Amino acid sequence: MTSTDAGSRRLLIRDLAQLVSPGGRSAPLRGRELGSVDVISDAYVLCENGRIARVGRMDDLPALSGDIEELDARGLSAVPGLVDCHTHACFAGDRVEEFALRAAGATYEELHAAGGGILSTVRATRAAGQDGLAGALARHAEWMTRAGTTTFEAKSGYGLDRETELAQLRAIRAGGGIPTWLGAHAVPPEFEDEGADAYLEFLIADVLPEAAAVAEAADVFLERGAFDVAQARRYLSACRKAGLSLRLHGDQFTEAGAVPLGIELGARSVDHLEVTGERGIALLAGSDVVAVVLPASALFLGRPMPPARALVDAGAALALATDFNPGSAFCESLPLVCALACTQLGLTLEEALAACTVNAAHVLARADRKGRLSPGFDADVLLLASDDWRHLAYHLGGPVVHTVVRSGRMVWGSPA
Repeated sequence: MTSTDAGSRRLLIRDLAQLVSPGGRSAPLRGRELGSVDVISDAYVLCENGRIARVGRMDDLPALSGDIEELDARGLSAVPGLVDCHTHACFAGDRVEEFALRAAGATYEELHAAGGGILSTVRATRAAGQDGLAGALARHAEWMTRAGTTTFEAKSGYGLDRETELAQLRAIRAGGGIPTWLGAHAVPPEFEDEGADAYLEFLIADVLPEAAAVAEAADVFLERGAFDVAQARRYLSACRKAGLSLRLHGDQFTEAGAVPLGIELGARSVDHLEVTGERGIALLAGSDVVAVVLPASALFLGRPMPPARALVDAGAALALATDFNPGSAFCESLPLVCALACTQLGLTLEEALAACTVNAAHVLARADRKGRLSPGFDADVLLLASDDWRHLAYHLGGPVVHTVVRSGRMVWGSPA
């Protein structure tokens, strides 16, 4: 291997058993296109200056001159670096005690009513400070990288005050994530007497101006016991006016109007959808709003799985994500989520791959540069420890990730 300076860095990933990428050039993929993949056997990827310069068969590799770093990928397969478009990865502490109580029979809603749930993490996150949050985010980002994620979104929402919400967003951006402002996650104790409307007034007047300068999107938990349609519309409308794109947590426990509101406001996605019925499926299928499904959360809480198969068959745009968080989905692994998608949601392996690459990149407004192994795209490549890419979902919880390349640099490799 020959190392080069950052200005002219080139990496050749050679002798791949398979190179696999979602088909087509459009985004998001829907219907039959969602299950279309391009497969090249005995392949290579040439990366230059952080972008993919060429892909093809080894027989067609042109002569290369100058300094180049080579990565021997014999026996391995390559897929695009995975894109996690819904996480809560910037948090302090854990909720293992709640997990134990839930295993003994307590429900998520009962724990929340008893002062646990989101507010438990709020207390730990507020106490962590900027440095503590940066350290926690770095640790969680490393976990995600080792699971094959090269691009991740992360939300605030565990501060619920001005200082900590902004600290979360800054930590996410500084740590390489794409920040989403989830100020409307829950009503904090300070506003228990005044209520949700007063809290939203505080968020819009006192936090939004600075949050909009750091975040790319805003999110709201539209659910019984959190925020209703009118409150969510007020918050999201103000965020859109401030230049943020829109996301919604919706239909996790009840159909409370998240899907129609998301379509009305032109949201990029509605996420969860465990209880979405036929009308919601039809509405999403007829819209540009992406349905982001989170099977690890449904599994973790013992909730119904979201109707992913019905959504795809109806023509909705679908993405997969981990929902990585300390309370309802302590899971950073998109390969595990792909396995759940194939075994529990009725998706094919090809559909699952597209849902956590190009379609997830679309949710994050990056489908023009992430989610495919094609010339001009960011050189984010996941090498799998198998000559058959389908082990991504097949090897349930196993060491399927061999090497992770981000922007043309190897950022993680499995021990020899």
